Amino acid sequence: MSNPDLAVEAHGLVKTFGTHRAVDGVDLAVRTGSVYGVLGPNGAGKTTTIRMLATLLRPDGGSATIFGHDVRREASVVRRLIGVTGQYASVDENLSATENLVIFSRLHGLGRAESRAKSTELLEAFGLTEAADRALKNFSGGMRRRLDLAASLIGHPPLIFLDEPTTGLDPRTRAQMWETIRSLVAGGSTVVLTTQYLDEADQLADRIAVIDRGRVVAEGTSDDLKDAVGEQSLNLTLAAASDAGRAAAVVEETLRTPAVLSPESRRLTVPVPGPDAVTDLLVRLRAERIEVASLSMDKPSLDEVFLTLTGKPVEDEDETAGPTTATTAREAVPA
Repeated sequence: MSNPDLAVEAHGLVKTFGTHRAVDGVDLAVRTGSVYGVLGPNGAGKTTTIRMLATLLRPDGGSATIFGHDVRREASVVRRLIGVTGQYASVDENLSATENLVIFSRLHGLGRAESRAKSTELLEAFGLTEAADRALKNFSGGMRRRLDLAASLIGHPPLIFLDEPTTGLDPRTRAQMWETIRSLVAGGSTVVLTTQYLDEADQLADRIAVIDRGRVVAEGTSDDLKDAVGEQSLNLTLAAASDAGRAAAVVEETLRTPAVLSPESRRLTVPVPGPDAVTDLLVRLRAERIEVASLSMDKPSLDEVFLTLTGKPVEDEDETAGPTTATTAREAVPA
């Protein structure tokens, strides 16, 4: 029986492509009115999972419901409840912003006048009024992403899937998108987002699932995940950037944990169990003639959590063939 407090509930989701098991028994529970982050390295299965939940791919095993409606048996109902915004804008570049939104509105069944009113409302809400009559091919990347998100909200979906919503945006535009996402949730929407930016998940997500090799390897709040990795994090700044590679190898050999390495800043960060481990590491670095300019202890970052759990950094693409679309899924796949 579905939990009425959950917008998304998945049990043992499986998806295979030939002999490759892209998703291998994923369980998810997303509370209504929250932001749920899905993290994973390249090929982990996160986008495939989202596409199954959005009825864009049919699961090969397991079950999933959206607001209690089964994604396989009630796909047409599910599509009326969700909006899907992919990594790339699925709009006509030769048409204006207004024309694109009017087309999407008409596809949603709105009348001509209602479609014009809806497009005007959304352009104003996303700060695109001045560019309303401009052809999309003349839009910046940030403007395209905002229009993409606006298109997915035409039907007022209570659940919105955002796949890499801020990929390629400058910091200012990313911050604007963050505020937009927060306002959506404040207005009662539920948001499920995949992201390559760990600070984005840290800032926005109420809970986070880390997916690796098709499985959920960790799930919880940002603080839960950080606490699971270790109570403290060691930050080392090296005297010479040329020592960064050797220092990282010494860190991994001594602490049995990979370090987050920033060669440009000569900085290494790694979770540690306690001061004894730090002492052992400093002795090893001294023996290798690697000079440390400074060190400090802090709480682990989400970057360290991710690297510890998966053994690799987040990358900016996933494993599926083609991006999802910036519209509600209602029109995307036949029922």
